[in-house]
Amino acid sequence: MTNNKLDKIIRNNKQNNFANSKRTDRSSALAKYRRSHISEGLSSQDKVLRKLYGTKAGRMLLKVLIRPEISICSGWLMDSPVSKIAIRPFVKKNNIDMSKCVKSIDEFESYNDFFKRRLTADARILDDTEFGFVSPCDSRLTVYDIDDTAGAKFNIKDSQYSLEQLLRDKKLAQRYKSGKLWLFRLCVDDYHRYIYNVDGIQSEVRRIDGVYHTVNPIASEYYKIYKENTREYCLIKTRDAGTLVFMEVGALLVGKIENHFVRRHRVMRGQEKGNFAFGGSTIILLTQKNAVEPFDRISENSARHIETKVRQGETVGYINHKTAGGMQESE
Repeated sequence: MTNNKLDKIIRNNKQNNFANSKRTDRSSALAKYRRSHISEGLSSQDKVLRKLYGTKAGRMLLKVLIRPEISICSGWLMDSPVSKIAIRPFVKKNNIDMSKCVKSIDEFESYNDFFKRRLTADARILDDTEFGFVSPCDSRLTVYDIDDTAGAKFNIKDSQYSLEQLLRDKKLAQRYKSGKLWLFRLCVDDYHRYIYNVDGIQSEVRRIDGVYHTVNPIASEYYKIYKENTREYCLIKTRDAGTLVFMEVGALLVGKIENHFVRRHRVMRGQEKGNFAFGGSTIILLTQKNAVEPFDRISENSARHIETKVRQGETVGYINHKTAGGMQESE
């Protein structure tokens, strides 16, 4: 091999090594940026939860925190007059608009009294669009498809569930195959009263006792929280939207799910159904095949695992009344 050819090979190797080095540097820099960007994007609450759920020591502590007794004790503390000292800092930190509250900030008897605060009649407007399907609460919404298999399965944050696990009722689960699961996740700074979003006949409430994991998506990376958490649900038989499952899921430090009606009852769209006590929480709605469809933007966001922020009374989809009307089934 001549010296010229050898020099050319050496130069090419140096250029390739330099280019590979630059690519590696760019990849490392990009990875570092993404890590810092994700870290900066986490709230203080998320960082605490990441420590709790993402570390061995945190999960050991978690075994205690998610027990029902702790949730009850937390509820007792938040019902006590001394808890009022936490109201003003919370309002300031979360920019809560107190002008829409029925009570002034000094009138609340405890932190839970504030947490369950009522708003003025004009604070939340119920959309009266014909065949509109409204949100029952202020929340972050994701809609999931339920498959047509015997297990009626669905996926939340890469965790697979079945409706039988969720409902603890195999026969009932079959009625929602190929339907939709609407997951409304409430954060601590959201309004924690919720409404009926359909007219119909409510069944007796069923309660499933469990633990109290947070409903923050971070927890879903480690536990199947929606089959482990305490929850209550009822069926609502409607004229146009088939039979709906309306479920409330308790969460970390939520001592109570407070529903106004626990027995068979006729309910009206926009009527208050109940409220959660202190903490984040979730409402899950199940709709039957072809009964209700979400708006495109919500479907598109859900497909990308992006939550859509919605308010109580806001239309989030539409009722296929021609197909759903004939789906009423006896309880």
